[in-house]
Formats: sequence, structure tokens, C-alpha cells
Amino acid sequence: MPSVLPLGDPAPPDGLLPPQAADGAAARAFGLYVHIPFCAVRCGYCDFNTYTATELGGGASQDAYAATAASEVSLAAKVLAGSGLPARPLSTVFFGGGTPTLLPAEDLALILRRAIGEWGIEEGAEVTTEANPDSVTPESLVILKNAGFTRISFGMQSAVPHVLKVLDRTHTPSRVPQVVQWARDAGLAVSLDLIYGTPGESLDDWRFSLETALSYEPDHVSAYALIVEDGTKLAAQIRRGEVPGIDDDDHADKYELADELITKAGLGWYEVSNWARTPDQACRHNLAYWRGDDWWGIGPGAHSHVGGVRWWNVKHPTAYAGRLAQGVSPAAGRETLDEETRNMERVMLEVRLQSGLEVSSLDAAGRREVAGLIAEGLVDPAAAFKGRLILTLKGRLLADAVVRRVLPD
Repeated sequence: MPSVLPLGDPAPPDGLLPPQAADGAAARAFGLYVHIPFCAVRCGYCDFNTYTATELGGGASQDAYAATAASEVSLAAKVLAGSGLPARPLSTVFFGGGTPTLLPAEDLALILRRAIGEWGIEEGAEVTTEANPDSVTPESLVILKNAGFTRISFGMQSAVPHVLKVLDRTHTPSRVPQVVQWARDAGLAVSLDLIYGTPGESLDDWRFSLETALSYEPDHVSAYALIVEDGTKLAAQIRRGEVPGIDDDDHADKYELADELITKAGLGWYEVSNWARTPDQACRHNLAYWRGDDWWGIGPGAHSHVGGVRWWNVKHPTAYAGRLAQGVSPAAGRETLDEETRNMERVMLEVRLQSGLEVSSLDAAGRREVAGLIAEGLVDPAAAFKGRLILTLKGRLLADAVVRRVLPD
């Protein structure tokens, strides 16, 4: 969740949604994202809306946050009902950040209980929290499991100390197998998040990180190319020449290695940057994003989407807490997407999925591009002949280019 909010129309103080948000809602899944905006240390590459303890005060304290977030949960239930949306149980819940597990496990459980109390939850629903390896204990993981969490995503990032140092990560590599075992003992599914392309990371470094992560037999692996965002510490270090810049060819080599090793370990790709041991272990919450389902985002700077209406909360935790204390919506702005924009976003997201995109959903110009994409080895020919656009490995490396080819100018 980038820290810079988009431009948009003003959001009403009561948060009520326009009538179109309810159209077809009964057929769409409904999920909840809960943003926990606290970190022990600000990582040099991170552009997310997060804060360390020294940057906060007043109504933004970590101690008060769970109650504040829970009050937005209740507001959300009231807004959805008041906007004419049907009652739908939660299909997924995802706690992200920041570092959600900087809060006591009991606080995360409190927010989850409030959400389940307001909406109910589907049987077998996925409930995930992100965590840093140094922010959990065996006891806290058991509390999360007993509260209804089913899955934990550890920010491993690398197994190489000098790479972790550049990223400003606070854990040691030896901590990761320990917390993975604790999570398994608690009965939680385990995902490991990795980052490749860090300045100074060699291909051998990346291979070591991959092999180390896979030796822990995770249920799910995410591997993301490092993106250097303006305004971050890392961007300034690169600009000053203190660390080398990002190399696209290096990223491509490391992605190919990731796909090779992760696939050999028995996990299959289901989205360009994500692999799961079985289809059931794919992150259902993220799939809901990519497929355009509905979700409400709780927390400062959090984004929501319901029926083609998208909105975002005020960015700073103090302003967020203040609005909720006054009984008004924390939304800072919103936009209602037209059909063309929704279709464009659908193509951009679905083309990244292993399930692919229906060729028939493209306009005539987009369909004419398919033959060229096959000839260039960017999409699977057999799937294309059956009417689905599915990226090859080469196509995954050039996914953005494929999108540009099939979308109208």
C-alpha cells in the first residue's frame, strides 16, 4: 500500500456508497484487509504507509489501535448495509502492514472477532497475517490460531546477511526456520516472502536464499523484484552512488532462477510473483484482488473496492483515529470506475494469473495481437487456440508489455 494517496472525488462523511456498488454484489466474494501501520524500524526500500513508534503520538498509539480499527469494522458494516448491499460473510481476511505482529496477538484477535461478529465468516475461510520473523513467539502464534487465523506470511526477504543489511531487515537468517516450525506447531499454513535484485546481491546469493527458503518446505512462496521508490532511503543511497542501481537483466535472470527452483521443489506458479504447493494453498485474498471481488480496507491509508467504487482512507494514524472518534468515515477520497477502466484493470490483473484471460474478452484490436504474441513465445499457443491467454515463462518476464499489446491505445 503506497504511502502517497491518489487523487479522487471527496468522500461523504457518512461513507455511504452510490447505488451501483450494490449491483451484482450477491455474486461477488467479500473480504477484509486490515492495515497495521507500525514497524519497529523503517526498511530502506519501503514506500508503504508505516510508522515507527518515535513518529507517532496521541490518538495514534499502538495501544489504542486495535479498538480504533475495530470501530472502523463496525462503521463498515453499517455503511454497507445502509448502501443496500446484501449481507455477505467474509471469505478472506488479511492483516498487512507495516508489521501486524508488532501488536499483541490479543489485539489482532480482537479486530478479527469484531469482523466476524459483524459479518460472519465462511466455513474454511482464509485468515492471514503478515509477520516479521522476529515479531512472533510460540505463544503468540497459538493465540492467533485459536482466534481463527489460518495462515501466516513471514517476511524472510533473503537468507544472506549482507542483503538483509541493505534492506534494513532486523531479523537474522537463523530465526526463519525457528518461526516456521513454531507456526507449523500451532497449525498455521506458512508462506515465505522473498525479494530479489537488492543492490549487491549476486546470483549465487539469490540461489542460496531460494534454496534455504525451500528447504523449510513452505506452503507458499512470493518472490518480488525490488522496486526502488522515490523518497525512500534506498533511492537516496543509489542516487548518491553508495550502492549500485537496479539492473533489469539481473532481475530477469533471478526470476528465471526462482521459477526453476521453486517449481522443482513442487510448487506451481499461479500469479507472476507467487507459487503455491497446491491450488488450495494459493493466497485466496490476493486472488480476490486480482479477480475484482469486493473488499473493505481497514486502517490509515487503506484502500477499498466494492462494485466498481474505490476509496482510500486518510493517511496518518492520528487523523484516522480522530475521524473515527467523531463518528465519521475516515475515507479521504474515492472514485467510481467506468466500464472501460474496469475492463482495463481486469485485463491487467487477469493476464498475470496462471488461469489466464479469456481471449474473447479482448476487443478486436487486442484479439489481433494474439497471433504475434504466440509467434514471439509470450503466450502458450495451445491455451490460446482454446481461447485463453496464458503467459509463458518469457511472457511472465514481459507481462507489462503483453498487457500494453492487448489493451486499446
